[in-house]
Amino acid sequence: MLSVIVFLPLAAAVALVAVPRVGDTAARALWVAVAAVDLALIAILWARYDSPAAGELAYEERVAWIPGVNSSYHVGVDGLSLPLVAMTAVIFLACAMYALREQHRPRAQAALFLFLQSVSLGLFVAADLILFFVFFDLSIVGMFFVIAGWGHGDRRHSALKFFLYTFLGSLALLVGFIGFYVAADPHTFDMLDLTAAPPLAGRPLLGGLVLAAILLGLAVKTPTVPFHTWLPPAHTDAPAVGSAVLAGVLLKMGTYGFVRIAMPMLPTAWRAWAWVIITVGVVSVIYGALVALAQSNLKRMVAYTSVNHMGYIVLAVGVAGLTAGTAQTRSVAVTGAVTQMVSHGLITAALFLLAGVLRNRAGTYDMREYGGLAAPAPAFATLFAVGAFASLGLPAFSGFIAEFQIFTGSVAAAPVSAIALLGILVTAALFLRALQRVFTGETRGQSVGFTDLRASERWSVGPLLLLSLLIGILPRPLLAVIEPAAHTVVDLVGR
Repeated sequence: MLSVIVFLPLAAAVALVAVPRVGDTAARALWVAVAAVDLALIAILWARYDSPAAGELAYEERVAWIPGVNSSYHVGVDGLSLPLVAMTAVIFLACAMYALREQHRPRAQAALFLFLQSVSLGLFVAADLILFFVFFDLSIVGMFFVIAGWGHGDRRHSALKFFLYTFLGSLALLVGFIGFYVAADPHTFDMLDLTAAPPLAGRPLLGGLVLAAILLGLAVKTPTVPFHTWLPPAHTDAPAVGSAVLAGVLLKMGTYGFVRIAMPMLPTAWRAWAWVIITVGVVSVIYGALVALAQSNLKRMVAYTSVNHMGYIVLAVGVAGLTAGTAQTRSVAVTGAVTQMVSHGLITAALFLLAGVLRNRAGTYDMREYGGLAAPAPAFATLFAVGAFASLGLPAFSGFIAEFQIFTGSVAAAPVSAIALLGILVTAALFLRALQRVFTGETRGQSVGFTDLRASERWSVGPLLLLSLLIGILPRPLLAVIEPAAHTVVDLVGR
């Protein structure tokens, strides 16, 4: 059933391209229907899920693909990937709902996003490095066309910058994967085999070089400082649904690569580089928050908060490579990192969809152009306030659960990481300032005559924030899936 989940959206995309008689309304309906069916299938998968033993995957499928290099179509899920698979399906369904009123080439847009959904799901279930790389690269191509075809502003420049940065990162990633293959005996690209017997464990110099290549490729995609400069223009000029998928799903491909590939396959090198990774995480947390605070463009502000939130994840996975502290505290940090991937995906996707409403109504993201928006658009103001409080890690939301675990594990193993707590304080300041600027006071500027959220907009944003609330209040169902896999990763890094 895993392959059906991955390729069902792709089949629908091919049908939209191959059958030109499909009208715009039917294309939008098909996008929503396929995304809903895919989510339902994943819910069934989750209900039947039983944590596999260490070194194994659930719902595993393997078919010979490129036998000459011992590469296969090998897929499966565990506690690291299943939450991200579910999050991906939720976000794409939200985007399909949001785009129900899209008038600019809706059939092509639906086909492209269905393609992106298959690519994203495929990456999170891949258990072969070449398969992972193929999906990684195809996601870059898909998002390039989303920004260039449906964006605004200097969209072509932003799309090209996004493509060049992330494609060069993917080439570095490929070099690292080839390093694994050459070092392995027998040669293989299979993730499970490379994890069970790390081929570079006794070769510190070569292991460090391979890790450097992989970290470069994944850091660009995440993105972390200083490889983040493609992110703000890409988000600013992308359509709302493009920004939601880019921040909610595609950025997680980088952080997921840390826990799936770099940490378990290069344990010795990861331990050697741990303090470098922790430093990059702390700098990303503080830098992202401070630069976001300086923005007057709402969408650009939310984009920089992604640098901040991804920094928490990098900090947590870096801590997993330390010998200080106990394995329990380090596994708490890794559990928090995976929870943060899910939390950030849901919350930031909702914020980007809401930011898109501003441009749809008034043609600008500039917060200085608004004031007193809560009066004409109370539903919009309410959902944005909920999203803002969720993003800054207020208790009762998923962000609190994630950040609490990250700092509990990180500070126990590396007390200096408490510096990153400043990022939470600055994030609170920037969101409270944005709420004050846009929604309070006398109604003026572009807020005059602003129409409130339509049904499709409410039904796209509302469920994302509701899920964040449910995870914040009842985190156990999610944590029960993540924790066994996090313990396994920490054990593998400690070998």
